[in-house]
Amino acid sequence: MRAFLIVLFLGILVAMLGITTWAELDRPIFEAGGELMTYPWFIATLVDAYFGFVTFYVWVAYRETGWGKRILWFILVMLLGNIAMAIYMVLRLATWRSRKAADLLLRPATA
Repeated sequence: MRAFLIVLFLGILVAMLGITTWAELDRPIFEAGGELMTYPWFIATLVDAYFGFVTFYVWVAYRETGWGKRILWFILVMLLGNIAMAIYMVLRLATWRSRKAADLLLRPATA
């Protein structure tokens, strides 16, 4: 299970890096942003994505013990979205020493 999850999140990371690079090379985000904000579906999708980021971050804040890490991950998740989320998951999965994946995934880092 651990190996599968590492491959899954590395795949997400590579895909997100690829798609954001492709999009940025086509049209920089700051150039496209003004026009995109006129489309209701773009706004709805953006709000949906950020609610997902906040949901993930709540779990990160629960797991991490220090305020420094909590603040750092908040900034990374809000700025990089799924890229930061995939990096976080790969880092967490790399520290697992047990096959009890679900238990380790859900409990705080200090437990």
